[in-house]
Amino acid sequence: MTHPLRRPTRLAAAASKRVGVLALAIFATLSTGLAAPADAANGQRLAKQWCASCHIVSSDQTRGADNVPAFAALARMPGFTAQNIGQFLLDPHPKMPDMELTRDEARDLGAYIASLAQ
Repeated sequence: MTHPLRRPTRLAAAASKRVGVLALAIFATLSTGLAAPADAANGQRLAKQWCASCHIVSSDQTRGADNVPAFAALARMPGFTAQNIGQFLLDPHPKMPDMELTRDEARDLGAYIASLAQ
């Protein structure tokens, strides 16, 4: 015969295990969603909206500021990666306006700039 207090303990352990499995499943789902691939098309839209007043952001743009690199030139620089430029864009810099980009937007811009490396 089992002690009456042991039965709730087993139930509590089983419930705790189910909660742990559920929490792990939710975490895995959320973290997978956070690692969504970058959207270069959205990056192009953002570049034309935010960056084209200074940078040449596409081959059909004819004018930009004289003292800033074209996006294609940035993409061809040694050591350039979409991840590095995305991280750079998240930190405000004195020569650039603080656009308050989200991480996804910075990643999208990085992907777009990287697509111009050819």
